[in-house]
Amino acid sequence: MSGERRRGREIGQDAMVLLDEILTDAHGDDEQLWALRQAFEDEVPLPADVYVIGEPVSVVAIDYDGNRRRGLTARCRRQDGTEHVVAASEVGFPEGTQGARHVAAYRTWLGLDPTGAIEPAAARGPKRHKAMGEDLDLTSPIDLVVLAPKQRAARCRILATAREITLRSADVLDMVPGEIVTVRCRKQWSYAGHPYLSGVVEGHRLDVAALDLVPLRLRNEWTWNPTKHYWGEEGEPLEEWAKPIVARGPRSSFEMEQVLPGADPDNWFSDPIIEASELHASGDPAGARKLLAEMLAADLRCLDAHAHLGNFAFDHLPEKALRHYEVGVRVGELSLGDDFEGLLPWGRTSNRPFLRCMHGLGLCLWRAGRDEEAASIFERMLWLNPTDNKGVRFLLAQVRAGERWDDHYGDR
Repeated sequence: MSGERRRGREIGQDAMVLLDEILTDAHGDDEQLWALRQAFEDEVPLPADVYVIGEPVSVVAIDYDGNRRRGLTARCRRQDGTEHVVAASEVGFPEGTQGARHVAAYRTWLGLDPTGAIEPAAARGPKRHKAMGEDLDLTSPIDLVVLAPKQRAARCRILATAREITLRSADVLDMVPGEIVTVRCRKQWSYAGHPYLSGVVEGHRLDVAALDLVPLRLRNEWTWNPTKHYWGEEGEPLEEWAKPIVARGPRSSFEMEQVLPGADPDNWFSDPIIEASELHASGDPAGARKLLAEMLAADLRCLDAHAHLGNFAFDHLPEKALRHYEVGVRVGELSLGDDFEGLLPWGRTSNRPFLRCMHGLGLCLWRAGRDEEAASIFERMLWLNPTDNKGVRFLLAQVRAGERWDDHYGDR
């Protein structure tokens, strides 16, 4: 089953459950529409930035006027301030939000495809929600989510909103997509209908939980049995790192969803990651970074873009490479939670971006002298992928022996 079909089935199942909860004591169309309207009022924070047929608007109210044929309506405000009333079933809340869940339930009640109005991050068109003057308080520092740093400016999003703005700052080249920067503002203006901000970056931090990202989906593939795994020739002693993995016994094996904004689903050869790698190899690193930044601006969950940005920075900017890798790892961990004990085998290609980010992060931590953190990353990788396609067991042994990264790779 394709990822889109699985996503549709999961959303449909959740919509049915939610609909049953909303309509428990409602009988007849009129009562049920009032119940659905009340559920929006109780559970969906408004105003909210949404899309209606690809157009960015802000929905300010969901209502029902008693006309059963019209059903629920949404009052939406465009960026020019004009307001329009549309069918609530056509309002596309971001995937994973309460608004998306309730619209899916309402569409199910109408007999429509529950996924028809949901706006996945990667599916949004070129039109974006723009920051307005009232969104900014220039007297206090502003937190912005970095989306796409370029040479002189960075595309950013105001934290806890969908509103985007272009930041001009001397600190742009040090920015990493997915991090949050605190900006002391100097000036705000608009040019050609697009909002701009200038200021000084006072600090950056990583707080993936604050980004409101939908966790990448995990598909349970099969049960992995360590007794059937190849651990070496018969009679060879089991290595220390493998003993707790074998002792744990059979575990579930998963495949992580892979997000590739810009890829053409109808063209098997369409892969922006490969295109970025080819640009970098042909002597156009700026073009490669720009392409990867555009992918992350579309969806910060593109782990392979984080991994490749880390790879490009690894040799000469190891501290920045570490930050790229860590964003990818923390985004991937949103799917795993604190108690995940399954496998993410390298043999499933969609798992490789997350494992690449982990591998790069472990190397950078070791290089920075943070040996315990590096060892923890490498041990985690072996737990997730006992086949160890990246040779992490050898790196772990070197770290545990107190060897320095420079002793092996310093002259490269």
